[in-house]
Amino acid sequence: MSILVTGATGAVGRHLVTTLLARGAAVRALSRKPDDAGLPAGVEVVAGDLADAATLGPEVFAGVDRAFVFPAEGVEAFVAAATARGVRRFTVLSSLAAAKEFRRDHGSASQLHHTAVESAVTSRAGAWTILRPGTFAGNLLSWAWQIRSGAPIRAPYLASAQAPIHEYDIAEAAAETLLSDDHLGTAIPLTGPQSLTRAEQVAIIGEALGMEIPLVEITPAEFRAETGRFVPEPVLKMLLDYWHDTLTVPDVPRPVTAVTGRPGRTLAQWVADHRADFTAG
Repeated sequence: MSILVTGATGAVGRHLVTTLLARGAAVRALSRKPDDAGLPAGVEVVAGDLADAATLGPEVFAGVDRAFVFPAEGVEAFVAAATARGVRRFTVLSSLAAAKEFRRDHGSASQLHHTAVESAVTSRAGAWTILRPGTFAGNLLSWAWQIRSGAPIRAPYLASAQAPIHEYDIAEAAAETLLSDDHLGTAIPLTGPQSLTRAEQVAIIGEALGMEIPLVEITPAEFRAETGRFVPEPVLKMLLDYWHDTLTVPDVPRPVTAVTGRPGRTLAQWVADHRADFTAG
């Protein structure tokens, strides 16, 4: 039997594929561009678009008994095709916003999208596990251009505190839920191991890279004016609400240890793994 991985060329998916292979699993990856996937030897790559049922032929699901669901738009088509072909077990990549633990999450862009993804699976599948990570450390790559160029990072709410999670920890938690029966029927919150202010996050990036990173605090209105051309308003609102709220109620760390048995990776480790993203060019 094979494990089918969607989103296999993304940050979480690539490490999930590598982890599953290392643990002896047979892995099939779904890709819209299989010739460009660049996945390790030993992975069977098949063509298909998880949002387009017409591309999800029997060869995608033959011999598959479980799947990792990347939360793309239109994922309902994939889940319907998979369950029709006999796939009964799923691990879903969702978001902590779907838990609606805070008022800010209710009706947010992330909550609405990920709740729909979760429902697409739980309403059809016989067995499932949902992973609900909080903010990804990878979101800090939005500062990469400034760091490479020496320009100051301009950001609001520098005293607010989040617990960014390394995508490798999410991938390894996903592998555990796909390979064991210990977490079936559960929705698991995941964060990084430490809550850090945004100013501390910048300082950790600078220390790991061996450089001083200039940092300027701006107002929410300035942030909206500077980024509104590039970021949709619902996402801007979601970010500003999150950073505002974590001024007074910092993220509570919920590391992957409960799933993987190992401590979560620190932000400094994440920076080391992404050094080239901050220094290339």
